[in-house]
Amino acid sequence: MSRIFTVPVASVYPHYVAKAEKKGRTKDEVDQVICWITAFDGPTLEGHLADGTTFEDFFAQAHLNSNAALITGVVCGVRVESVDDPLMQKIRYLDKLVDELARGKAMEKILRVAPDPPA
Repeated sequence: MSRIFTVPVASVYPHYVAKAEKKGRTKDEVDQVICWITAFDGPTLEGHLADGTTFEDFFAQAHLNSNAALITGVVCGVRVESVDDPLMQKIRYLDKLVDELARGKAMEKILRVAPDPPA
């Protein structure tokens, strides 16, 4: 079991926000990304942060977005789509989304929204 599984999400969350804000993005955008992947609403996310929910419990209560499998790329030198442990993969998905946000990627692309078909 990885140590990150027992770390409270609230202890990493400020780093996610700081990373995004440093690149001109907002806390609300970080929250939007987290809520997209977990299906939590804002108050539920805030509750988990206030309660000190661990990553293990956070993702155990989440309903992973059906488009999460579309998240690909490298985080910490590891391809997120190749991570064997399901919990670690969910954590890496979240890390990847925050990275994309901080890099200035459009929210529609981060949230894997299919473009509207031409009229």
